Amino acid sequence: MPNFLIIGAGKSATTSLYYYLKQHPQIFTSPRKEPRFFAFEGEKLSFGDPSSSTVNCVTDLEVYRSLFKQVSNEIAIGEASTWYLSSYKAPKRIYHHIPNVKLIAILRDPVERAYSHFLHLLRDKVEPITDFKQAMSAEDIRIQNNWSPHWHYKQQGFYYLHLQRYFDLFERDQIRVYLYEDFINNPLEVLQDIFHFLDVEETFIPNMSIKYNTSGLPKSKNLHQFLMKRFWRNKQSRTTLDRFLSLNFNQYIQAKIIQLNLNQKPQLSPKLRVSFIEEYREDILKLQDLIKRDLSSWLVTN
Repeated sequence: MPNFLIIGAGKSATTSLYYYLKQHPQIFTSPRKEPRFFAFEGEKLSFGDPSSSTVNCVTDLEVYRSLFKQVSNEIAIGEASTWYLSSYKAPKRIYHHIPNVKLIAILRDPVERAYSHFLHLLRDKVEPITDFKQAMSAEDIRIQNNWSPHWHYKQQGFYYLHLQRYFDLFERDQIRVYLYEDFINNPLEVLQDIFHFLDVEETFIPNMSIKYNTSGLPKSKNLHQFLMKRFWRNKQSRTTLDRFLSLNFNQYIQAKIIQLNLNQKPQLSPKLRVSFIEEYREDILKLQDLIKRDLSSWLVTN
């Protein structure tokens, strides 16, 4: 079983963090990112959304344990499932199975996170609504119709509500919370703090030349779809080259091309930002106290 988990938030550089940690010789990460086991243990899943959201969901304990069967002498053993953060069930199941686990979260301005999430699904041709405001308005009915957390743009951003469930169960020194801005502006500093947290060699410097799973609209939609299908295949290998590049060489090149094929994402209008940030204001103010960080920049409306 793992001894650390990246619990979210989605669209907050967690995929990049996963691949950077994967390169460390003293860290083993599940070859399958987003197994989501603790959110859906024992369930038979059948979501009502238009994508294959259940593909990466592991619901059986022995199947989940098998994800770590290649562990040898690594010190830190972990996986990354961003749905754990907003899951009501996950904290309790994690505490049940691995109460001494170390938990890592990266949090991003909730409105910017929701917008990036929307653009991500729009990019991948699984979001049927092309207007962000309309997609946010459709969330409640989508939840009622059992759409997966992929489409819970707004709900995933109530970080205080979600994190409090973890702080209620786990000791504070088991939880590390970082801000997206910290990771983007100084990724090595954040990584080395995480290395210290995980009790592995802190001086290791991974290859950070690729930013994974970035949002943006593709210049060539056909090329993007082709590369995304290839990118997520065959990530089981853990060769020395894999650890350096975080993937095998072909997948590294594909990730680079995916990144180059994306246009810079369109900006969210200030008017929309104002309307949505008010919904998060109370949660953000409570979150500040919980994690002891100044989040006033998240409340800026222009």
